[in-house]
Amino acid sequence: MPDTISVNGTAYPVPADPRTSLLDFLRHDVGLTGTKKGCDHGQCGACTVLVDGMRINSCLTLAAMHDGDEITTTEGLGTQDDPSELQQAFIAHDGYQCGYCTPGQICSATAMLQEIANGWPSDASETLTGTVEASGEEIRERMSGNLCRCGAYANIVAAIRDVAAEQGT
Repeated sequence: MPDTISVNGTAYPVPADPRTSLLDFLRHDVGLTGTKKGCDHGQCGACTVLVDGMRINSCLTLAAMHDGDEITTTEGLGTQDDPSELQQAFIAHDGYQCGYCTPGQICSATAMLQEIANGWPSDASETLTGTVEASGEEIRERMSGNLCRCGAYANIVAAIRDVAAEQGT
């Protein structure tokens, strides 16, 4: 069994129960409640976190599987006093409405922008090689695993497009 899990740069002991999901570990053992439990079946994206920069649904993986990985939650992306670019853009574009899905949306968007910067194509990409543009269609395709029950999709896409433009993606 692994000994520790790194979350937002801090090491935490692995839960005693090896059946503990990463989501429950983050919320109950670490005390980071930004990551939300939506469906608990990997269908809504509310529990999205970053594992070594890649987005995953934390409800679908066990905490014990992440020895040596760096887990980043919404709390690790920015703070109330120093929000990330995406957090600022979501506020500016009212991309959060009730806010329940927002942490997962922002974690997913963070990884998605890196995917685009790396030139990784999606089903919406016009080309399989070369530069991928952060168009509205591209963003909607890549964010399709993150649901918003308030329907703030237009605002979410606008927030992500602003950050992508600032980053030159």
